[in-house]
Amino acid sequence: MYTVGIDVGGTKIATAVVDADGQIIESADVLTKAEQGPEAVLDRIVNTVEAVLSSSGVSSVIGVGIGAPGPLNPREGMVYSPPNLPGWDRIPLQAEMQRRLHLPTFLDNDANAAALAELRFGAGSGYRDMVYLTISTGIGGGVILDGKIRQGASGCAAEVGHHIIALDGPLCRCGNRGCLEVLASGTAIARMAEERLGAQLNASAVARLAAQGDSGARAILDDVYRYLGVGLVNVVNMFDPSVIVIGGGVAQIGEPLFEALQQSIDQNHFRSNAFSRVRVLPAQLGTRAGVIGAALLPLVQSIS
Repeated sequence: MYTVGIDVGGTKIATAVVDADGQIIESADVLTKAEQGPEAVLDRIVNTVEAVLSSSGVSSVIGVGIGAPGPLNPREGMVYSPPNLPGWDRIPLQAEMQRRLHLPTFLDNDANAAALAELRFGAGSGYRDMVYLTISTGIGGGVILDGKIRQGASGCAAEVGHHIIALDGPLCRCGNRGCLEVLASGTAIARMAEERLGAQLNASAVARLAAQGDSGARAILDDVYRYLGVGLVNVVNMFDPSVIVIGGGVAQIGEPLFEALQQSIDQNHFRSNAFSRVRVLPAQLGTRAGVIGAALLPLVQSIS
């Protein structure tokens, strides 16, 4: 049994034929070239799917799953103006791809898709209640309770990056102030490095400086860990997961990040002294989590 997964990003589109065990049979990545507009991008997706299917040797697939950046509504199959896909205002992505590919097609938020992959085949394997967080340019999330992804009334559940942590904090791209994303994402770390250190550094470079004993870099990461810790404690108190899985570029900071977040949850969450420990684990599937999770959507959504 095979499905096709499509992970649509602002920079590239990953496409793969995936089997029921989450193994990629054939895959291809192409540049999104979002500036060319939705029609050109849709044509590129269709051409890539057809090429991957042809080269895979797979004779038939049961459906296509698409993970795309939000905001979107998976029930409507509609994408609503994602910041990294200019011109994509009310694009009926699910219906359009189903019409062009002549296959059952399913749509969800890219973070939800990655969460499904980590639950089924990665760090969340063996758990039924999990929160997935990806921390890179922005911060996205997926919540799985009793083995099912939670989308919310309009498909915008688990926008963890837009939990407001500091009412008078910096202005976020969403229009609010003090969102977790504007305080603790890779973009936020780079902004703080420029403001405080006078240098253009990404999160990895700041982490290296901190490991070498640079006090300014360590202060930046301490602030980031504190904000993320507050955000995760709120998530734990809200959803009561067994495990939190964290991926994305900022997760590559590694042990110092995970130790700080585990300590914050252990010390501050509501049920810390009464129930089992909520574990904080690194994601296992890397950059392929999105496309593998997208390939799961025909299986998961058709059942639900």
